[in-house]
Amino acid sequence: MEKREQLYEGKAKKVFATDDPGLLIVSYKDDATAFNGQKRGTIEGKGIINNRMSNRLMRLLEKQGVPTHFVEELSERDTLVKKVGIIPLEVIVRNIAAGSFSRNYGVVEGTPLLSPTLEFSYKNDSLGDPLINGSHVLGLGLATREELVTIRNLALRIDEILKHFWASCGVTLVDFKLEFGRLPDGTVILADEISPDTCRLWDSATGQKLDKDRFRRDLGGVEEAYREIMERLEKSMEAMK
Repeated sequence: MEKREQLYEGKAKKVFATDDPGLLIVSYKDDATAFNGQKRGTIEGKGIINNRMSNRLMRLLEKQGVPTHFVEELSERDTLVKKVGIIPLEVIVRNIAAGSFSRNYGVVEGTPLLSPTLEFSYKNDSLGDPLINGSHVLGLGLATREELVTIRNLALRIDEILKHFWASCGVTLVDFKLEFGRLPDGTVILADEISPDTCRLWDSATGQKLDKDRFRRDLGGVEEAYREIMERLEKSMEAMK
């Protein structure tokens, strides 16, 4: 499958058409951004790691009955995916208080939440991706009531699968962001990526951050953390075979 014209370039990926109207090629970049694009930089090798990690986790989820856009890994940076209409929601699943949740609600970072907590953000860079609730989603026509139920159920199912998997890697899944899309027949499936860019991943023993917070907070060792989390993932998946 060959790349055709570039359709889109985002903060971390480029998207290309193919000769099949139902398939796209996603190409992962090393560019890094934080705080809605206010902080920019480069994390060497990030695109390769995010591509590989996302694909492996998508396959894991598929085996557990979660529908995704993943089709085939084409190269270390390029992946073939199903074309979907992205639902303009960022779905954040939180297991432990961190980041904006701690700031917004006065909860000490690292405090376990009594149950997984879902947040919705309106996917709109010009507005700063504001938090919204289910009524906003329905009122703005971003998704139907049925789609919202599906998204909630899938997000919580994904959380359970990924928490269990990351625990096998000695890693705590603190929180993560998901995006969903619609196939032409209206089926809602998981899209975008699952990577250290979109997840907070802490070493279960030490609490060391192994994700993009090292870039956001100028903690250093960013590339090393990305490599470390990828090595743990591959070792755990090898043990599962």
